[in-house]
Amino acid sequence: MATVRIPTPLRKFTQGKDEVSVAGTNVREIITNLEANYPGIRERICDDAGAVRRFVNVFVGDEDIRFLDSLDTSVKDNDEVSIVPAIAGGA
Repeated sequence: MATVRIPTPLRKFTQGKDEVSVAGTNVREIITNLEANYPGIRERICDDAGAVRRFVNVFVGDEDIRFLDSLDTSVKDNDEVSIVPAIAGGA
C-alpha cells in the first residue's frame, strides 16, 4: 500500500490523520480508494469531471503528476503520495 500524506485542511475527513495507507496501482485508484475509506475527500481533490482541481497538486514521491501521466501515474507499494493545496497570495 502507498502512504498518502493528507494536508491539514483535509484531515477532517481522515479523523485527523496526517498520513493514511491506501491501496492502488495508480493515482486514480488511490483517490477512489481514499474516497471509499474517507467519504467526501475526493470532491476536495477532484473537480466534477474527475480531474485534479486546478489549485491542488498531487505528487508521487517528488514528482508532480501533472508532468507524468496525471491520474494514470503509476503508484507502487511503499510510494508516498502527497496532496498539496496550492497557496496563493501576494503583497
